[in-house]
Amino acid sequence: MRKRPELRRSRHRRSAWPLAALSLSAALWLAGPAAALTLPWQREAPPPAEAPPRPVVTEIVADLPAAQRSVPGIVVAATEAVLGVQTPGTIIEQSVDIGDEVPAGEVLARLNPDDLQADVRAAEAALSAAEVQLSTAQATAERTRELNQRSVASTAQLEQAERALATAQAARQQAQSELARARDAAAFAELIAPFDGVISAVHLTAGTVVSAGQAVLTLASQDAREAVIDLTEAQLQELQPGDAFTVTPETDPSGSLPAVIDRIEPLADAATRTRRVHLALDPGRKLRIGALVRASRDYDTGVVLTVPPAALLRSGDDAGAVVWVVTRQGEQATVTRRDVNIGEEIGGRVRITAGLAPGEEVVVRGVNSLTDGQPVGRPVPP
Repeated sequence: MRKRPELRRSRHRRSAWPLAALSLSAALWLAGPAAALTLPWQREAPPPAEAPPRPVVTEIVADLPAAQRSVPGIVVAATEAVLGVQTPGTIIEQSVDIGDEVPAGEVLARLNPDDLQADVRAAEAALSAAEVQLSTAQATAERTRELNQRSVASTAQLEQAERALATAQAARQQAQSELARARDAAAFAELIAPFDGVISAVHLTAGTVVSAGQAVLTLASQDAREAVIDLTEAQLQELQPGDAFTVTPETDPSGSLPAVIDRIEPLADAATRTRRVHLALDPGRKLRIGALVRASRDYDTGVVLTVPPAALLRSGDDAGAVVWVVTRQGEQATVTRRDVNIGEEIGGRVRITAGLAPGEEVVVRGVNSLTDGQPVGRPVPP
């Protein structure tokens, strides 16, 4: 009795599937052939949203501060003399030190005179012996001449006597030269200042054994001063003797004074690959030797604009290049290609001589992947 209701429910479920299929077919027929042939996986996907413009790394062009457009330097004497002894010996006295001012003719150092005086006495004794030998040779030659005239001495004996006389004369001349050299060496035992100046370096002190020509002291003249700076080849491209500079002491930023290029050394330093530039200072103002200064070049305008080297697209002209300038209007921005003139390198940046104005925004990275008029996004600091 309990199984019959279950059979009825099962038959009822089986009869529901054909009815659902018939309803779906009727709905597709009523919707038309287009709806009947389009399945869910056949529908087209909506187009993707347009990507926003990419951000760009930029910077605002501004006047370069004076501290960055200058290079460090040091004040030196325009004339320096490295003083050394002209004879070997031992330094027994040195009366000056670094920074001492000395007049011309002052004795700066002395060598031990004992050895030098002994050389003089030995040279005098050698000269006396040479004069004795010369007197003997002269007497022998005169006697041989007389005997030869009386046919007592042969011609060979006369020639031998004449040769002995010539040898004795040469020996005396050599002894005289040695005596003069020994006396000069004894006179060189004192190191004398050749001009008024200040001691800028002490290389050897008392008690040192020195050889002839070895440096002992450095004397700097007080007549003129100059500042020396080291520049790279890129910084030297537009420089030549006579160009104007401004030199500012590190201890007195307000005490700037004019200077001009006196000379540029032709050889570069092997380690830094820079060349030394000598700036002649105004003689009216005396700066202390060894003082630290900063030197900057004088330009026709007071504004100096620079950009990083990565912001430039080089052109065929050595003085020309291209930059990308960003123009912003509200939230929209585009880049524009612009030709500029470039100058020397200053502190790792390139000077722009024409083509840019202060306050303009310039792309400093990724300049090779831009096109003229391309939209760009927000600025990113470098």
